Amino acid sequence: MIDVKAIGHATFETPDIGRMADYYTGVLGLHPEYRDEARAIFVTGLGRETLVLEKGDVARCTRIALQVAPNTDPGAVARDLSERESIRSERRSGITPGITDALVFKDPIGTEIELFTAWKAGDTRQTGGISPLKLGHIAFTCTDVKLQCAFYERVLGFRVSDWMEDFFVFMRCGPDHHTVNFAAAKAARLHHVAFELKDWSHIGEACDLLGQNNLPILWGPGRHGIGHNIFIYHRNPDDQIVECYTSLDQMPDESLGYYEPRPWHKDKPQRPKVWKRADAALSWGPQAWPDYFRGKD
Repeated sequence: MIDVKAIGHATFETPDIGRMADYYTGVLGLHPEYRDEARAIFVTGLGRETLVLEKGDVARCTRIALQVAPNTDPGAVARDLSERESIRSERRSGITPGITDALVFKDPIGTEIELFTAWKAGDTRQTGGISPLKLGHIAFTCTDVKLQCAFYERVLGFRVSDWMEDFFVFMRCGPDHHTVNFAAAKAARLHHVAFELKDWSHIGEACDLLGQNNLPILWGPGRHGIGHNIFIYHRNPDDQIVECYTSLDQMPDESLGYYEPRPWHKDKPQRPKVWKRADAALSWGPQAWPDYFRGKD
């Protein structure tokens, strides 16, 4: 089993790189590390590669880069994937300026997983905008949630943090409550992409900036039940849902099996569980606007 430690960056195809690059720099506040007519790579203000845009016919998330332990042997991982899972993989070099080597293979819904052991920080220059700390998590819809969940557990070493009934799973690879989510639907597609902000005041600043750019908030501010993060959601120019959040539950010690105690936890201690839909979505805050649910079936 591969032992994934953290999420690195995500790769998105888009029909209009220029429009999306303007959004990710001017609104989200990422810094363009590299850009040409077919590709753009962005880092946060802390220098972490966060997002790659590539030219494509439709807007979609195509790849997720995941970091593994520095002593991981890519050759041994490739052999194990082939022998145990019948999964074909390949080595790729120079996938971004910060990642020189990666082992690449596909998950059950066709998203490419790029495993890497080390990365080099990019330019830490600020660009304005929301300026998130990092890429926090990516959520997808899929036709077989249990199959997708089992793959990420068995092959990549992810752990289940919580279920929303039997149709929405939240999975972690490190102390963050979730790094990937999968929800049942009629087709596999991106559900949302989420970026971590510093604190409550940073959420407020993001709300003002979205208002200044005429980007409606689809849901929030509020606090989720599952994960207990404070959140806001909006749509980017490719009509994809983007979440900005803070105060996500943390599990710093896997052997203890509970999340860091917080005043808003109803369970003491708060452990992974199956939530009822009514309690899972909101601890407090307004209900989502109808446009949040558009395209999720």
